[in-house]
Formats: sequence, C-alpha cells, structure tokens
Amino acid sequence: MIPPDVLLDFYRRGVFPMADAGEVRLFSPDPRGIIPLGDFHIPRGTKKALRDPEWVVMLDSAFPDVMLACAEREDTWIDETIFRSYAALHKAGHAHSVEVWRQGRLAGGLYGVRIGAAFFGESMFHRVAHASKVALCHLIAMLQVGGFRLLDTQWVTPHLAGFGAVEIPRAVYLRMLTQAVAEPASLPDKPLAWPEVERRIKNYPA
Repeated sequence: MIPPDVLLDFYRRGVFPMADAGEVRLFSPDPRGIIPLGDFHIPRGTKKALRDPEWVVMLDSAFPDVMLACAEREDTWIDETIFRSYAALHKAGHAHSVEVWRQGRLAGGLYGVRIGAAFFGESMFHRVAHASKVALCHLIAMLQVGGFRLLDTQWVTPHLAGFGAVEIPRAVYLRMLTQAVAEPASLPDKPLAWPEVERRIKNYPA
C-alpha cells in the first residue's frame, strides 16, 4: 500500500500512480488535461436526461464500491495496491466519491483526490446511461461552491472534451497546481439539488 502522506506528496508534485503490467508506475502527462471550472458546459442533447428526477446523488456514501466499479473493465489500472492505497486516503479525508443511485442501485459515479483548492479526478463509471455525466455535473457544482480552483482530469478524452476539458502544457499545469494546493477550499456536506447545479453551471463566472 502507498501511505496517504506519500500519495499526497505525489499529487503536490504533479504525478500520480497507476498499475501497469503488474507494477505501480508514476505518471505526469504533458500536455495535462483539466476542466476549467469557469468554462464547464453540458454537452448538447444531455440536459433532459440529467434532469431526470429518478437520479439520487450522494457524496462519500460508497467509496470502495465506486473504486471497484471503476476497475470493472478489461484493461484497468486499478489493482489491489491502488485500491488499498486510495481506500486509506479516503479514510484520511483526502479522497472522495460522488455516487449516482437509481432505484436503489449504484448506477454510476466517480472518485478523486482533494488537496487545498485542487481536485484530482481519478476515474468514473456508469452502469446506466448518463449516470457518470450526472456525477460530473454535481462534482463541478460542489467544487464551485467550495472555492476550488483546479480540476485535474490527467488526460483529455472525447467524453471529457464534451464538458469543456482542455489540454495545457505541463509547465503551466504545475504553476496552477502550486497555487491551488496552497489555497483553502472545502466540499459541501452533500451534493446540491439539480436546479442549483444547473443554475451554477450557467452563471458561474470565469
């Protein structure tokens, strides 16, 4: 297991661990993916699905289950060492999950690491269409409310690009990181109601 203080030091230096071919390696992509918190947007055609009242969104209600669900893929970088390390980081109060439930079952979610005003997104999953999008929208709103300055996505995928993710040079990222981890921020005790999420996404100043 990677001790929590070592994991946090990795993130402060702009690196993160992943299991690869049976061993844990450190990565620091260049360019680096981020979602600018002032330029987040919902992809066209998904707003109706996100407004579905059947979604129940929670914070830190099932962190281990979210990690295990994120690992349920043919090519996964979440092995036992990674799982145990982030579970310990969650117990220490620095790793968080957003869970999306539907009819009493875990439909999707995401998890990541928090240091100061920086949030490092690690992975997301969905078992029901749009569930991961719901989780991401709620995360963005919570980060905005809590005064966060940086949302790190590591890389930019076509899925994340639809929400406004962009690539920046690693040197620029490291400057942003240094500033963000030194600033105070906090997550709300629970996710916001969807109307407030949607309002903040539309009106949040850049």
